[in-house]
Amino acid sequence: MDFLDLFRAVFALAITLGIIGLAAWGARRYAPSLLARLSAERGEKRMKVVETLMLDPARRLVLVSIDGEERVLMLGEGRELIEPRGPEAAK
Repeated sequence: MDFLDLFRAVFALAITLGIIGLAAWGARRYAPSLLARLSAERGEKRMKVVETLMLDPARRLVLVSIDGEERVLMLGEGRELIEPRGPEAAK
């Protein structure tokens, strides 16, 4: 591979990345309603992570909210422990 082939490959890469960047900039600048509509189609999420706490390098506690109810999960070491809920937990 001589210098001209290397220059041609680098130039083609620069042009391709420039076109992708220009398309992204144009979408953000001139079509924000299109991007908002695409992200709004997903709907409201039912589950979200409220907080995490690292216990050690292998385990962590995760507080999640599912349909307005918070649950505590302990993740790590190949198993998950879930805080019991429901009628049997109230006893």
